[in-house]
Formats: sequence, structure tokens, C-alpha cells
Amino acid sequence: MTEVISRRNSGQPTEPRVAIVGAGFTGLAAGYELAKRRLCPTILEAEPEAGGLAGTFCVGKTRLERFYHHWYTNDRFLMELAAELGLRDCLVYQRVRTGIYYANSLFRLSSPLDVLRFQPLSLLDRLRLGRVVLAARSIRCWQDLDDKPAAIWLRQICGDEAYRIVWEPLLRGKFGTYANRISAAWFWSKFRLRGSSRGRDGREQLVYCKGGFATLADAMVSRIEAVGGRVITGSPVTALSTANGRITSVSAGDQDYPVDAVMLTTPLPIAAKLLTGHVPQNYCEKLARIRFLANRCLILELDRALSDLYWINVNDPSFPFVGVIEHTNFAGDEAYGQRHIVYLSRYCAADDPFLSLTNQEALAFAFPYLKRMFPALEPHMILKTHSWQADFAQPLVEVGYSKLVPPHTTPIEGVYLATMAQVYPEDRGTNYAIRDGRKVAAAIARSLYPTGTCRH
Repeated sequence: MTEVISRRNSGQPTEPRVAIVGAGFTGLAAGYELAKRRLCPTILEAEPEAGGLAGTFCVGKTRLERFYHHWYTNDRFLMELAAELGLRDCLVYQRVRTGIYYANSLFRLSSPLDVLRFQPLSLLDRLRLGRVVLAARSIRCWQDLDDKPAAIWLRQICGDEAYRIVWEPLLRGKFGTYANRISAAWFWSKFRLRGSSRGRDGREQLVYCKGGFATLADAMVSRIEAVGGRVITGSPVTALSTANGRITSVSAGDQDYPVDAVMLTTPLPIAAKLLTGHVPQNYCEKLARIRFLANRCLILELDRALSDLYWINVNDPSFPFVGVIEHTNFAGDEAYGQRHIVYLSRYCAADDPFLSLTNQEALAFAFPYLKRMFPALEPHMILKTHSWQADFAQPLVEVGYSKLVPPHTTPIEGVYLATMAQVYPEDRGTNYAIRDGRKVAAAIARSLYPTGTCRH
């Protein structure tokens, strides 16, 4: 560190120093883009490993995502990156079966024919339900939906009954008391994405990477380190230092890193804490205006499958989980020693008592509901239980959300924001994390080298 500072003071030319706070896929994509441009970023990650919300843990000898993840076939930025990293052969394309749990019954909703067979709705309402994807495709300007609640938009398209049975339980299951304030633009983007990931028969086709998302993360880390960049895990950033309105250094642990530019990829509440004292107070207040839900995922290792469905939306208001995701009905069970992997996902407020339960307490809480859905389930079938929690899992994408989204630049020269709260109207996801990470990294490179020439 002293050598670098003395070189600066002596007038010798030095390469620009770029720090990235957070080694989720936004941070890794940014680091990869900078590495391609022969800049050597330092990525500082608080967790013991890279990956962020797509981080992994071991099930046997295989790494599995802590929170359920998949790719859509039209995840352009993911696909382009996988191709650049030589990972095309690691991608597995799979048609999946999805369904709904409603009125104590499971209904398959994997294709247009399944929709037509969905008996809880009248035939007219089934037809109106099937129009949702077509209606989403017809919209060209998402801004027209920004100030409209998703609840009103969905009722207009498919009617009150289809909304009550299909969409309202999902909105309330995920967003709770905020359900009626969620933006139609956000909901529209989900329809558009999923609708364009379907085959000719209307069934959804998804993609998984052999070895999980860790395969992609490891490849990115290797490329970053190959040009002299660093990915330092277990190193939470505690402070920024500025002078004359410009970033000068980043502190992590007992180490200070002199920098010329910093990208913050942390959730906005954490970014706001780092920026406090360096920016006008009203700027931090605007960041704090965007609120978040937490998520806790229970992951069960079972000795058999529960069903043949990959994704089950839970449309029962009494059920404490919004989704039951049987990962091995999508990715196969071979890599997990023939064990079947099931995720139970619950979004909730930060003070929800469920977040403080131990694994066994959480399982005891969840088991009666899961048995109601799958009567044949017995405790001995559950071989192992895991649990992971994210405090800032889902931004509350309220009506008018586009007016809340901060720009990627900040009031501090050289400090940039690239977070999942800024991908709107798209939903947070690895594809858009990669898009924004690379885009902001390119902007940083241009700011450091206005002529477009990087020193080597």
C-alpha cells in the first residue's frame, strides 16, 4: 500500500484503482468487464464466498444455490457471458412442469391446455386468464403501467374471479399488506419474460448450469484474477473516505484501499449507510425511501420426490409459503446422491418471528402445511434441513417506482451504484445483475480513460 501511495506522490504514472463492494453477480460482472479492459479491480465481499443471493452451499459433493435459481432461455446477458467464458456445454435446457395449490388441491398449469382445464374458474374466466400473456406482449411502453397498481391492471385483463383465485393470493403471499400497491409495470415485465421463454407447445423451458451458479461465479473470478484483479471474501466494507467531493479510499476490516472509483452493489440501505456524511442528507433519505422484504428459504433433502412439478405457486392464504420449488424436478437428482431437493420460500417483514426460528423450529412450523399439500409425506422422509435468510431480498416495487430509482451515478465523483433495486421494471435476477454490472463498469472505464485507451 505504501509503495502505491509513494509512487503517486512521486509523480510516476499508476493504473487507476477500482474497488467493487459486493461479489454478487453484479459485482462479479463488473469485475469481469473491467478485467476485459485490462483494469485490475479489487472486489470486497462480506460473505465467505462470492455469489450474493446466488451463493451456494454443499449438498454432498455438489454445490447448490441457497435460494432457488434458474435461467430463462431469453436471458440474453447470462447467455452471452456464458458463451464468452466457454461454458455453453455446461448449460442444460429443460422443459418444466408448474402448478398451483388451491382449495387443498394441486392443479397443473404448465401449458395453455392446462389453463383450459383449470376447473376452479369458469370456461370464460379460463379464456380470460389465458389472455394475460398476450395482453402483456401487446404493451410497448411500460411507463404507461408505472403508476397503475398490478391488482387493477390484472382485474381489467382477466376479471375479478381469475384475479381473486390466481393473482391476488400470489401478490399477497409475496408482498403482504403492500400487495395492492405493487406496480403493474413490474408484473408486466414478469409476464413478458416468462411468455417469451415458452416453446411452441406453450410449455416453459428453463436453463440450469451444471455445477450450479457457482460454475459461472468461479469462471468469472478466475478471469478477474488472471489479469491481476482480486476477489477478497470475508471482508465487509465499513467506510468510505472522500476529499473535495471525490472518493479516495475504501476501508474493509483493518485495511484501507486507495481508489479512484468505487461501485457499490450492496442493497440500498447498506449503501446509504456508507454514503452518510459524504452526500447531502436528502440523497440518503431518497435511497431509504425504497423498502425491502426479507426472505427465508427452508431447503429439504428428501428420500423421494413430492410430485412431478418443479414450481408450485401456493394460492392458499393460510399457507405460510408463497412457493414450493422442487429443484430436482428441474435439475435432476443425480448430482445430489439421488436426494430430492425442495425449497420452501417465505417473504416477510424484517421483524417477522419466523426469521428468528431455528432450523428445526422452522421445519416443525412448516411441516403441517407441507403434509396438507402432500398427505403421504412423513417426517422420516426428510433426511436433512437447511435454511438461508436474506434481509434485503425483494424491493417493494410500488406504484410510481420508476420515480424512486436512483441513477447509477452518485453525488460523490467516482462512486457508482448498481443494485437489484435499480433493474426496474424487470424483476431482480442474475441476468439483469450481469447487464447492469457490465454497463456501469464500462462507464467507470470511460470515466477513467476518456480517450478510450487503457494502459497495460
